[in-house]
Amino acid sequence: MELTDHWVRSDALGNDYIVVDPARLPFALTPQAARLICDRHRGVGSDGIVALVPADGVADFGVRILNPDGSEAEKSGNGIRIFAKFLRDHGYTIRDRFSVRTLGGIVGVSLERVAGRVTIVAADMGTASFGSIDAIELDGRQVSVHAVSMGNPHCVVIVPDLAAVDVPALGPRIERHPAFPHRTNVQFAQVLSPHAVRIRIWERGVGETLASGSSSCAVVAACHRAGLVYREVRVAMPGGELAVSLRDDGEMRIRGPVEEIAAGRFSPELLRALGARRARD
Repeated sequence: MELTDHWVRSDALGNDYIVVDPARLPFALTPQAARLICDRHRGVGSDGIVALVPADGVADFGVRILNPDGSEAEKSGNGIRIFAKFLRDHGYTIRDRFSVRTLGGIVGVSLERVAGRVTIVAADMGTASFGSIDAIELDGRQVSVHAVSMGNPHCVVIVPDLAAVDVPALGPRIERHPAFPHRTNVQFAQVLSPHAVRIRIWERGVGETLASGSSSCAVVAACHRAGLVYREVRVAMPGGELAVSLRDDGEMRIRGPVEEIAAGRFSPELLRALGARRARD
């Protein structure tokens, strides 16, 4: 990140995040600011913002994750992988292994580089825990679900034919279902083999996204618990594939590519809209 840049935008399987260091921003990173920055028509546009914050002595770095609606996410597998690449490529660390504190727990990351740039990032996502909800009512019928927490909430719906699912219609209804008072991320999953699953994702506070790391973990955990997959699974999403591993002790890891798209400055007009203290030279 050049000293004149305010932000970096990166992509992980089509899941795009803006990365910022708040110390370089001339405005407060409020929910209102996040909504404008993430707006694909009036702002920079992204699936969310990941911001460097103090680690409070419990990890090497800390991250704050903001959704496009201004809400704060506990954890994002792809967001953390993007954040890890940013830290290494832009000189915040010289290490290829370090830890990141999130609201949903501490995540260890491992980086693989080509020609000095990070290309692949693996993240240790912790263990899955399961809620007591196993069905919800939609339109007068019971729908079987798996309530999973990866440090953030998920509702996994295993289906026989993913192509038959109306994700834009069902996703928001399940996200805001009374069974989930704090809302939930939603995944529709079709098991292709013991080693492969295809999913579509409706993210809480975002909408349908091309990929999600924590969603991939939630799906593999739910499908493994149901006896449908083994411990090494390829999760195919509209944006690409993640490799998900489930160890004997329950710890989960994701591994996949990350690419930086652009870096830049907010314009004076956008800075005024963001309530900037001043435009920096």
